[in-house]
Amino acid sequence: MAKDPTTAPFPAMSTPKQEDVLIRRVHQDLIDDYDEELEMEREDWEHVIPGGPARPVETDSTKEGRNHYFKELFRMQGELVKMHDWIVASGHRVVILFEGRDAAGKGGAIKRITQRLNPRVARVAALPAPSNREKTQWYFQRYIAHLPAAGEMVLFDRSWYNRAGVEKVMGFCTDAEYEEFFRTVPEFEKMLVRSGIQLIKYWFSIPDEEQEFRFRCRINDPLKQWKLSPMDLESRKRWEQYTKAKEVMFKRSHIPEAPWWIVQAKDKKQGRLNCIHHLLSQVKYTEVAHKPIKLPPREHNPDYRREPIPPKMLVPEVY
Repeated sequence: MAKDPTTAPFPAMSTPKQEDVLIRRVHQDLIDDYDEELEMEREDWEHVIPGGPARPVETDSTKEGRNHYFKELFRMQGELVKMHDWIVASGHRVVILFEGRDAAGKGGAIKRITQRLNPRVARVAALPAPSNREKTQWYFQRYIAHLPAAGEMVLFDRSWYNRAGVEKVMGFCTDAEYEEFFRTVPEFEKMLVRSGIQLIKYWFSIPDEEQEFRFRCRINDPLKQWKLSPMDLESRKRWEQYTKAKEVMFKRSHIPEAPWWIVQAKDKKQGRLNCIHHLLSQVKYTEVAHKPIKLPPREHNPDYRREPIPPKMLVPEVY
């Protein structure tokens, strides 16, 4: 059987034809990489539910909108790579808070921001409910452990503002603890900024009817039902209380050193793009020059013999 030229190894000195094959393989790999984003977009597609209506046919206008979304997303993800490259090279430290109601789109935005970045230096902190021990600590203590070192960016999927929102509305903190939070949080954030940490705070805003729609989507989607917790359902009942808590939070923690930025997120894709565009404008990065990377030739040892793999160890090739 003739060898497949797309899978043959490339010698240290390749011919123009082999270089052409290599470039085609690189392009195909890029396409496959973009497919990962398409897979993530699956959460926004209407699926065919047994016994339900068929999925509507995509029109030219929706195709055009989707193409524009991906074009802008990939372009700005390239800028995010440059931005984070500068953060690493300069030793800058960035903290980004993502707050908003349940199903507002915080997680989707975080995914798109971090998708092309090195997870070791662009970390996501999504803390669970505090343990019994953590409840006895200074309130901010468990968040401090996740703050960035030089050359790192940390994205908090919900943050210390839990106390201003869910803890206040659901009665998980006392009135005294709530007031102490607002006395402390401006000074705490000013201290972070004075230490050299850039703090960016986003609130993802969606209207009442949009949250209801997204909750109903989760109820009817077996792949998303895990996202609905009893707490989410309770928060739906207390929409107005959350609104009041949000308004108080803005009034008491919108400071010049760390202002709040509101992302209109009724349209998920527009919200993501606007958030990323704004984030890029907040970090004054420049492109970092790098020396060209040259792949060294592989060493070949005449005594090297590859051991055969026992068939029972192989994963069945179902696909």
